[in-house]
Amino acid sequence: MSHFFISAAHKSSGKTTLSIALCALLREQQLKVQPFKKGPDYIDPIWLKMASGNPCYNLDFHTMKVTEITRTFQHSLQPADIAVIEGNKGLYDSVDLAGKNSNAALAKLLKSPVILVIDSSGITRGIAPLLMGYQQFDKDTPISGVILNKVAGSRHESKLQAAVEYYTDLPIIGSVYRNPELCIKERHLGLIPGNESTAAQDMITRIRDLIKPQVDLEKLQAIAKLAATTAPSPAIVPTPPVNLSSSKVRIAIAKDPAFGFYYPDDLQALEKAGAELIPFNTFHDTHLPKEADGLFIGGGFPETQLSALSANHTLKQDIFQFIEAGKPAYAECGGLMYLCRSIQWQQQTEDMVGIIPADIQMHEKPVGRGYVTVKETDNHPWPRLNTPQNLLIQAHEFHYSALTTPLESSCNFAYTVERGVGINGQQDGFLYKNLLASYIHLRNTAQNPWAKRFVQFINQVKNET
Repeated sequence: MSHFFISAAHKSSGKTTLSIALCALLREQQLKVQPFKKGPDYIDPIWLKMASGNPCYNLDFHTMKVTEITRTFQHSLQPADIAVIEGNKGLYDSVDLAGKNSNAALAKLLKSPVILVIDSSGITRGIAPLLMGYQQFDKDTPISGVILNKVAGSRHESKLQAAVEYYTDLPIIGSVYRNPELCIKERHLGLIPGNESTAAQDMITRIRDLIKPQVDLEKLQAIAKLAATTAPSPAIVPTPPVNLSSSKVRIAIAKDPAFGFYYPDDLQALEKAGAELIPFNTFHDTHLPKEADGLFIGGGFPETQLSALSANHTLKQDIFQFIEAGKPAYAECGGLMYLCRSIQWQQQTEDMVGIIPADIQMHEKPVGRGYVTVKETDNHPWPRLNTPQNLLIQAHEFHYSALTTPLESSCNFAYTVERGVGINGQQDGFLYKNLLASYIHLRNTAQNPWAKRFVQFINQVKNET
């Protein structure tokens, strides 16, 4: 199927805005658009999902094996008309010198033509050696076109186009003029998630309409179609095993503007393992779903919703009693913060659930940011299945918060931190009764099938009571 890869010379070049616009424009043509995002990011995929109308899947070298990346890509691509892959950082940026986890490496793996977004601010003829350098640096990287972004005006545009056309063989897919209306607001973790704003869909429509006359969609689609002849052959995806349990476990999952960081394929893995996901809203639902056997509170931005979270006393009490009663619960990052006694941010402090005996304070700079490696301890409560003892898990963390009150030395933890910060620099995964709460974000993979393990744990607890 047709697909293309949006990358850039460096971060903050505007590739997310353009990816959103292109998804929306292709969808406007009645095409089924399948978005992907390189890396572990949660926020951009929320916008890409809203723009395309389809779930956005992450492709991440750190947490996924190469075979899992290609299988996820091929399987998700099959029912689509066209796929849009948004990169992270710059085309050749990588955590290692060899560039093994770069955008270029992913584009080569998927045989996806790269459309390079260039921030044209303050540059004219100099764009030519920039593009030529990117082409020569790795001739196997399929750079297939360029979008000139943040163009100052028609005179600037003509100089850029002349340089690109004279010195390179790259087609210009678009020239997008600098416009403050194309900027999506940012804060400490990047773009404001689309699930927080009721005006997000209006913003997508405005971006789409502004960029529409400035890009050559036909030229882009022609390049994308070339990928169909060179893309990896569709893999045979095994049919997921049917859960033979007579009744599914029911997991209450927080979904609202405070908690929205969930990988769609992880949620699908929970369902395939035998879970029914029952969403609840931490602002408006005064009680947990009564039928819940387990609880899942993902990441998000609880610090931006302190008053609403704190005011919902009956729900906080329900969650406290649910965990205190020994019901299985799992919380990641923002979920961990919500389960603590209080959160302090920008001179405001509000009471939270209080089941974790600690308080949270937000900081101006990241406390933990990037890829992490943790090792499971013998205290980890979930069934091991086929995973080894002391399993090494590749995950990521991105938090500006920290516990201001250290947990007691008698507390148990599910993980020791090999790389990263976690809760205290050495440990993560606070355990209390049947609660596991950590700063790391897990990804369900063959090596770390956490979704199936959590579902089996819920079943185990359920059968014991």
